[in-house]
Amino acid sequence: MRLLKRPVPAEPTVSESERRLFGGPLRYDAGWANHEYARLESRLLTTLRAMPRMVGGTLRLAWNTDRPALLTVAASEAGQGVTSAVGLLVLSEVLRTLLGAGSPADRLHAALPALATGALVAVLGAVLASRSTAAAGRLEPKVERAAQEQYLRAAVEVELEAIEDGEFRRLLDSAQWGPPSARRTIGACVATLGGVISLVATAGVLTVLHPLLLPMLLLIAAPRGWGAMRVAQRRYVSVMAWVEHVRAARLIGQLLISRTSAPEVRVHGVGRYLLGHYRHMAEHAEVEATRLAKDKAATELLAAALSGVAALVTYAAMGALIAAGRMDLAVAGTAVIAVRAGSASLGGLVSTTNTLHEESLYVRDLERFVAEAGRRAIPRGGRPLPEALGTVRFTDVGFGYPDRDEPALAGVSLTIEAGKVVALVGENGSGKSTLVKLLTGLHLPDTGSLTWDGVDVREADREQVFDRVALLTQDFERWPVTARTNIAIGRPGDEAPERSVDEAAAVVAAARHAGADGIIEKLPNGYETLLARVFRGASELSGGQWQKFGLARTRYRDARVIVVDEPTSALDPASEIAAFDSIRALAGPNRAVVLVTHRMSGVRHADVIYVLHQGRLVEQGGHEELLARGGRYASMFRMQADQYGEQAVPYEERADRYGEQPEDVSAPIPRQAPAPQKDTTVT
Repeated sequence: MRLLKRPVPAEPTVSESERRLFGGPLRYDAGWANHEYARLESRLLTTLRAMPRMVGGTLRLAWNTDRPALLTVAASEAGQGVTSAVGLLVLSEVLRTLLGAGSPADRLHAALPALATGALVAVLGAVLASRSTAAAGRLEPKVERAAQEQYLRAAVEVELEAIEDGEFRRLLDSAQWGPPSARRTIGACVATLGGVISLVATAGVLTVLHPLLLPMLLLIAAPRGWGAMRVAQRRYVSVMAWVEHVRAARLIGQLLISRTSAPEVRVHGVGRYLLGHYRHMAEHAEVEATRLAKDKAATELLAAALSGVAALVTYAAMGALIAAGRMDLAVAGTAVIAVRAGSASLGGLVSTTNTLHEESLYVRDLERFVAEAGRRAIPRGGRPLPEALGTVRFTDVGFGYPDRDEPALAGVSLTIEAGKVVALVGENGSGKSTLVKLLTGLHLPDTGSLTWDGVDVREADREQVFDRVALLTQDFERWPVTARTNIAIGRPGDEAPERSVDEAAAVVAAARHAGADGIIEKLPNGYETLLARVFRGASELSGGQWQKFGLARTRYRDARVIVVDEPTSALDPASEIAAFDSIRALAGPNRAVVLVTHRMSGVRHADVIYVLHQGRLVEQGGHEELLARGGRYASMFRMQADQYGEQAVPYEERADRYGEQPEDVSAPIPRQAPAPQKDTTVT
């Protein structure tokens, strides 16, 4: 009776390795998790009725991508259904002729026209199947590419606040499965359409041959269809229940071969430790695979037995009809072949509709994401900005993140003028990064105003705001492309063929300005060297070398406002001094530099220093002025200067001077005492 029951989700047993490593079973927070057990909710007839709604988006995409291929597939599948029906009718005629009166030679001669027609019909069916396969093969990659472009275009055009929103991020993660599912949906649609047409054609022929044959077809095919659906559902329940377990085991395998974890894997003996847990988890999963195989075998055996009983009943009924003279042998023979074909079509239809139902869920996620991204997209157009930069002005600006109670910025007013080097300093969480996001147009102020030469950023053309900004952060992107492109990607729109000569000269000049030219000279292929160790023949750079490339990229962009955030964290002292000199040299009559750094020595030459604390502007002025004031900036500067003085200030003295709390780092790490051994003394 257990095999007859509908499968229900069950909590998987948790292995000891899962408890030890992950604290229990993992639950991935990804898109596919939204559709767990979706296949269990589908029934064949329900899925068939919902098919137009399920595949509508994919078919519209296919219609817009390659209309001739889509029409070819539809026509070819319909044609195959017709040839299948005609083939059964021709077969019935052949059997009727061969089983009729007359000598064998006369009967064979009389059947030749029908045999020739059957051969032509078979050839036509093969040609149509070939055309359908070719057209679908042409259509599938185009649909996936169009869906992927739709997904990526929507992702890059949304506001940054959408990317930082957890719910939108979940939708973004879920939608990434949409493009490959759209491709698979095309194949599932073709198979489902072919199965439906074949089943309808077979049912129509059986109805024409004898009205009782259609119920007989359903009687034989239904158990096999039920068995196919039940096996698919049980497999799906198992996959969904064990997917995190399998992914966790795969995660362990990736950690064992990871480049970043390789030192600890060897020195700390982590490799043997994780390998043991990998083996335990794999063995745990093998038990489930064995159970699933036994269930599948039992279900298929039960379905075959029920179908066999139905076949016996059907053939007994056909025998009774033949004996009563109500059905001739030709019709009976055709019916047997048609019933077998219809049964196979129904079994295949169950499988393809299950696949179609599952894949369509991810395609609908993609559609929901594109719609939501459209609502949260960066507006196009707006007031133009002056070509030359004069002043960027913050006036009583406030901004807060939705998931935080306290505002990130409150009442901030400051000015950034062309030709000036402006420094933003403050402890972590003081609001520096948020202010940079507002300055670069990635966020808009909640309160107050931010203007570019009198044009409020809310009304401005955001594309022009982006065009006038260069952003170099501490974790800037290390693009896996050539050295030349890593610099030129600072302004990718300049790669037009007619500007290739100017671009090459500008790239070299930018590399020389940042000190990256010496690095490039040592690369195996110079500017054409691929900077990505994951590809064969490529080279990799150190952190400090990459920072010089980032500075070169910033110089090449030639923006009106250049924002550099911790640009020297991976540089040696000499390179750090040279980098700060290069950064300050970027300022010009129509260009301002905004420097964000914790290296206080790098901001002492700034024209104006703004000190932020807990989202508010607390001090501003030049280096000497702020030192003389003896406020927060002076405290931060002297604290850092003491670390590099000839007589390093003891930690306890720094705690008294700056309010730090010393920590006892000499105490041993407490370790768990070994478990007491059982007393085995014999008395």
